[in-house]
Amino acid sequence: VILQCSVPRSLWLGCANLVESMCALSCLQSMPSVRCLQISNGTSSVIVSRKRPSEGNYQKEKDLCIKYFDQWSESDQVEFVEHLISRMCHYQHGHINSYLKPMLQRDFITALPEQGLDHIAENILSYLDARSLCAAELVCKEWQRVISEGMLWKKLIERMVRTDPLWKGLSERRGPTDGPPNSFYRSLYPKIIQDIETIESNWRCGRHNLQRIQCRSENSKGVYCLQYDDEKIISGLRDNSIKIWDKTSLECLKVLTGHTGSVLCLQYDERVIVTGSSDSTVRVWDVNTGEVLNTLIHHNEAVLHLRFSNGLMVTCSKDRSIAVWDMASATDITLRRVLVGHRAAVNVVDFDDKYIVSASGDRTIKVWSTSTCEFVRTLNGHKRGIACLQYRDRLVVSGSSDNTIRLWDIECGACLRVLEGHEELVRCIRFDNKRIVSGAYDGKIKVWDLQAALDPRAPASTLCLRTLVEHSGRVFRLQFDEFQIISSSHDDTILIWDFLNVPPSAQNETRSPSRTYTYISR
Repeated sequence: VILQCSVPRSLWLGCANLVESMCALSCLQSMPSVRCLQISNGTSSVIVSRKRPSEGNYQKEKDLCIKYFDQWSESDQVEFVEHLISRMCHYQHGHINSYLKPMLQRDFITALPEQGLDHIAENILSYLDARSLCAAELVCKEWQRVISEGMLWKKLIERMVRTDPLWKGLSERRGPTDGPPNSFYRSLYPKIIQDIETIESNWRCGRHNLQRIQCRSENSKGVYCLQYDDEKIISGLRDNSIKIWDKTSLECLKVLTGHTGSVLCLQYDERVIVTGSSDSTVRVWDVNTGEVLNTLIHHNEAVLHLRFSNGLMVTCSKDRSIAVWDMASATDITLRRVLVGHRAAVNVVDFDDKYIVSASGDRTIKVWSTSTCEFVRTLNGHKRGIACLQYRDRLVVSGSSDNTIRLWDIECGACLRVLEGHEELVRCIRFDNKRIVSGAYDGKIKVWDLQAALDPRAPASTLCLRTLVEHSGRVFRLQFDEFQIISSSHDDTILIWDFLNVPPSAQNETRSPSRTYTYISR
């Protein structure tokens, strides 16, 4: 049977049965024009060959054929070869295939520079990831030269910086790196990877460097709201003031006064600071000079929260209403619409181009159309009033005085997950693509795994990554990015939890990998 399988099908396909096939093979083996070869694995292979007449005649005939072949056009040559191949057996086809394979391969990376097309070779290799780029460097000296002279490691890092916020943040903290050769970026890449792995480990293990700002309020203590960037932190205090802090030195740069009640909410951009107060007003300040540019008097009770973006501002109040404003400039702000529907104080609002989302002490989250200001739907589920939320894309994350956090799909109104762990009212919450960070009246800040929380198969016990305890009072507000959390509290402090610049002593500490570990910095 093995012998039969080794012979071209044309020799045995016509046999009626196995016995006839074996007889035919025996006859073939006895013929002088048939050679039986032993393959390395011990099986036999039969090759049927015509007897070559004489070496001299063959060489003359071959030379004549080649002479005629060379005189033909390319299309005639192809047609002739196709005709020859069609007359060959399977074994010959395999032999020709093995002969053609290396002829059809092209080292295009080496060939392109020879044609003066270095830039095309560089462009092709610039799409490789780090692992593939390492492998490409080992192919040959010419590939390594293209990668080096094309500065492809630098281009890879620049691509990562453009597409990944963590890489972007690290590059800003490292400063400019223009000028060094490709070898510098070749060695820089694994260092950045190591930094990223260290940061992720610090988040999961609770390792951080803690800095504290004592706000030293004049009368009543408490920092109700804050926002920060790389240079400054702006905070709204219970003592009616707004304080601007240098983020590096932690010194107070400026104090803005004018509100006659506690500053409960704020937001700023490169031009203005907008604040809301328990004195029922919204004030607009020049971010550079601290001058009051505008005062909006509309709400009847405390302004609890506000958001502005792209010429639109939304404010909400203890008076149960939501006000939508057109914000042409700092001095040209006009009321567009008042949204009414909540049965208790509206504690928080958020919006994008599609929806305005509001949450209230009446236990509900309401969704409104941004363009028409019409009511869309209500999200029900919390057992007590809702104190905070964030909305982005389809996801809404809310915190409540029922001590829970809920994740919602805004399009269908479904509750995707309930997070339990805080012991008192969840007052502030933020999320990005990886994490949810929450602060509560129990004085604790919890870090949650967002992707796991969105996976219905993930056990509830695995969702809380860390619990950070340092505030001695209620946590009122927090903001975070890939490298840090900044939080404020009733204890009159602002804390900076830095997961990037962790001292070596803290890095060397061994901590339990358990996700329920509570870290208390000292």
